[in-house]
Amino acid sequence: MDRPPPHAPRPAPDGAPDDGAPPSGGAPGGPVREVPPEVHRRRWAILAVLMLSLLFVVLDNSILNVAVKTIAGPPPVGIGATQSQLEWAINAYSLVFAGLLFTAGLLGDRIGRRRTLVFGTVVFGAASALAAFADSPVELVAYRAVMGFGAAFVMPATLAILMNVFERDEQPKAIGVWVGAVGVAIAIGPVLGGLLLEHFWWGSIFLVNVPVVAVSLTAVALIVPESRDPAPGRIDPVGVALSILGLVLLVFGIIRGGELADLTHPTALLPAAGGLLVLAAFVVHERRTPHPALDMAYFRQPVFLAAVGGITLVFFALMGVTFVSVFYLQSVRGFSPLQAGLLLLPLAVTQLLFAPRSRLLVRRFGARTVCAAGLLTVAACLAAFAAFDTGTPVWAVELVLFAQGAGMAHVMPPVTVAVMQALPREKAGSGSAVNTTFRQIGGALGVAVLGSLLSAVYRGSVEEHLGALPPGARERAGESVEATLAAARRLGPAGEALVAPAQSAFLSAMHVTVLCAAGAAVAGAVVVAAFLPGRRPPEGGRAPEARDAPREPVAGRGPLGSD
Repeated sequence: MDRPPPHAPRPAPDGAPDDGAPPSGGAPGGPVREVPPEVHRRRWAILAVLMLSLLFVVLDNSILNVAVKTIAGPPPVGIGATQSQLEWAINAYSLVFAGLLFTAGLLGDRIGRRRTLVFGTVVFGAASALAAFADSPVELVAYRAVMGFGAAFVMPATLAILMNVFERDEQPKAIGVWVGAVGVAIAIGPVLGGLLLEHFWWGSIFLVNVPVVAVSLTAVALIVPESRDPAPGRIDPVGVALSILGLVLLVFGIIRGGELADLTHPTALLPAAGGLLVLAAFVVHERRTPHPALDMAYFRQPVFLAAVGGITLVFFALMGVTFVSVFYLQSVRGFSPLQAGLLLLPLAVTQLLFAPRSRLLVRRFGARTVCAAGLLTVAACLAAFAAFDTGTPVWAVELVLFAQGAGMAHVMPPVTVAVMQALPREKAGSGSAVNTTFRQIGGALGVAVLGSLLSAVYRGSVEEHLGALPPGARERAGESVEATLAAARRLGPAGEALVAPAQSAFLSAMHVTVLCAAGAAVAGAVVVAAFLPGRRPPEGGRAPEARDAPREPVAGRGPLGSD
């Protein structure tokens, strides 16, 4: 049976900035929890440490994005990973990460967020060192999964601690800085990855995490306070197992369909359908169990649901297109990993610049308008990729990436605030887990769905040009543009005839893929435009900043009511 809805939020006090999201602070009518003075005084130093912890989690994925072409190369340059193995190297991390976030968030609420942060950091650092010396794609996928296990305890702890060291009126600003830290990591990752790949072997992109982890552990021990939920929930092992199994089956089926260029093949269709059934069982279980890993009652709040939907769809589009753009820049345009990393800088730098200040636009125009406009900007930029070819000026690529980053910078902070302030402060670990879980699910499905679509369209376009290859080599060469170019290099001068058709086939596949990604971003804009709060008209005697403060819930409506 359904449980009663989660704690209803109270309106913000007059003059307190709300940014269109419901407040935290406990049950209705309860006392407002104050941050201890000694913690309040060092809150920005604590945020800096949390940003460092966030850095290595995000840095790892952004570095890997520029290294996929190198890892796909034959030994000793790479380890000969196929496109599907590269997708699994990315998704093994994301799936374990997403599947364990619920439990990691609950454990943080129960035993202490700093403890889970330290534990996750140690596991992540050890797995990074092992991944650096992987001898095969299978080993790399396995170590990436362990890294995802560690990251599952790091990411939600950082946001949960943030919510417990900042008072409510400063939380939107702090969350904007937290989201901007993601931009820093995204900006540093490709450039650092390119530098490492130019001077060291591919494993250095993982080994670089180790010193960052060591510094982070020291800083956490010295500065970050402990916090926990005084009335924590119990662990839900059945829910965790169902979520992991369902996601793995679903993504495996999608990737397998991309490998075969046939999503209806039994080896693709059956796992995907089984994954959907297991995820449906997960939802039923979570609705019935008294101690759910994910409280489904939260999703009856329209604002919460819209924010989660926006997070999922924007990361679905972003991660899928980032995966595609690396091959465009390196395999088609011929840029080195370092050059490709530098070219991706505008996508990240704009988030660093604009994310911390997005709250000002939200305060003026409302979360609905700002987020919808941001998502439509992202959609337009993704659609612009459909016009890219081998001769597109670099300045045009950079302009599109700059605008795309600016769009994202005005989506992620408001929706994160909406998710986190929908729950009481003592449930910050659970709220952070939900926020990060759907972000990772969106990213994992983006890589799987859009990567598989890219592979399927590419194979269909390039197969007619592979007749000169032996049958076994022909099948492998048709899997990706990098595989085709590698086959062309092995043929010597005779392989030159394959280069132009391979690049043309990739561009055709990329154009289809980015238009699908743009459609996902448009869907996200529709969702947030329908349910996120808008800018309310002035009310007598109320401060402008409080105009978006939520009303008390009424029967049949979400915590903010509906406009």
